[in-house]
Amino acid sequence: MRRLLVTGGAGFIGSNFIRYWLARHPDDRVVNLDLLTYAGNLENLADIEASPGYRFVQGDIGDPTLVGSLLSDERIDTVVNFAAESHVDRSILGPDAFIATNIAGTFALLEAAKAVWGDGARDQRFLHVSTDEVYGSLAPDEPAFDERHRYAPNSPYSASKAASDHLVRAWHKTYGLPVLTTNCSNNYGPYQFPEKLIPLTILNALEGKAIPVYGDGHNVRDWLYVEDHCSGIEAVLDGGEPGEVFNIGGINEWRNIDIVRLICDRLDDLQPGNAPYREQIAFVRDRPGHDRRYAIDATHMRKRLGWRPAHDFEAGITATIRWYLEHRAWCDRVRSGAYRSYYQRQYGAG
Repeated sequence: MRRLLVTGGAGFIGSNFIRYWLARHPDDRVVNLDLLTYAGNLENLADIEASPGYRFVQGDIGDPTLVGSLLSDERIDTVVNFAAESHVDRSILGPDAFIATNIAGTFALLEAAKAVWGDGARDQRFLHVSTDEVYGSLAPDEPAFDERHRYAPNSPYSASKAASDHLVRAWHKTYGLPVLTTNCSNNYGPYQFPEKLIPLTILNALEGKAIPVYGDGHNVRDWLYVEDHCSGIEAVLDGGEPGEVFNIGGINEWRNIDIVRLICDRLDDLQPGNAPYREQIAFVRDRPGHDRRYAIDATHMRKRLGWRPAHDFEAGITATIRWYLEHRAWCDRVRSGAYRSYYQRQYGAG
């Protein structure tokens, strides 16, 4: 039986991970610590909130007293740190929150784990969830990022995540904290906040709005279905050794424009409009510091842990589109901010 503290568990990937974990490990204990900023939505977990092994706590990973008490009182042996500010555009407009959460917050979380578990902890695991963006940008003919690739972040978001990765490594090397780090590629799937590329494309298309594509649309990303990311984290927790780094990738590179066109074509089949949805595509000014290409080499995951993604991208994207078609009310509440009242209704607090 594991006793997990999942930070940022009301967000897109965190909520999918909690649901994934409890479905496969119903006897485990999962404590979800989330500050409920703009992307934290407890509606994402409404179906499991009454589970006896689940507890939600609203709070900040940067609060050492709160984190220390949860680690101690709940006898936590596994931390999975999803808590992060994660949108590049927002980091360009306001980097302060990214420094506070991604760097200072990770530092506070590491210090709390060290204080409760003690130097040289052995039976615990602290898994830090990071991103492929810490490696910077690849040329079209360069090999994909592996775990030895140098860090070269180009946005406030990726720089803050790179800093947190270095802190995690240092707390292992200096204090013996049993850490693991995962760097994942772009996730997609149910419950993703609508400002991200795939849900934004789906919803703008359905609402007859322009579908914005940065620059020439030839920026390349490696796409990973969120459930595959969850299974990868499980594999790392089960088989990784303290101090190891694992790149979790979809082995699935797509240009942004090609993904947008694919979504438009699938929507033409699933919910036809008055005209082909491709006609709504609008190229817009590129964002500053826009990395040209990301790609993950997941060879280490495959050889060490026997993991590889289970979902075909075109099937996964169709399933994702269907989910958004069937959950338009969820999308409306998220974009209007009405979802924030859920916490007050369920827990009697603001």
